[in-house]
Amino acid sequence: MTDKITNIAIPEEVILNKIYLIRGQKVMIDRDLAELYGVKPIRLREQVKRNIKRFPEKFMVHLTEKEVELMLSQNAIPSKKQLGGFLPYAFTEYGVLMLANILKSERAINASIYIIEVFVKLREMVLTHKDILLKLEQIEKKLTNHDEEIELIFNALKELIKPQTKERNKIGYKLVEKK
Repeated sequence: MTDKITNIAIPEEVILNKIYLIRGQKVMIDRDLAELYGVKPIRLREQVKRNIKRFPEKFMVHLTEKEVELMLSQNAIPSKKQLGGFLPYAFTEYGVLMLANILKSERAINASIYIIEVFVKLREMVLTHKDILLKLEQIEKKLTNHDEEIELIFNALKELIKPQTKERNKIGYKLVEKK
């Protein structure tokens, strides 16, 4: 099966550039998936509508006008024309796999497996970076505490070095003056 996956001549970077973060989920837009699966976007949408029960919200979301505008403003999509005049569907990792089941072409199956492998690598990278970020935060906290402690020591040394300007009480016998 891995031979079929490697036959797909799509660099990982291309797929990574087609993964967006919408509603806190990593998703791919229907037009991008249609391109990767070798079908027209309208045919992909038709199959989704015919099998809508297979796509709960965890698998697919229908984008709102505001979300499309946000994608346009962030230059993820150059123009609304590329969306085909429709509000697109956005598919999660699970939705990508389900699409392969309803499209049933060899290319769709191989492409979806490859896309899911990219999703998994992306998740692993995020976890790796999360561990590194946690370590950096721990080091930063230690350094911050050290900085405060060193500053406290320097302040104490300055107090010891500073000449006494306050008049001290004299030690010894005091003469009492007679009236």
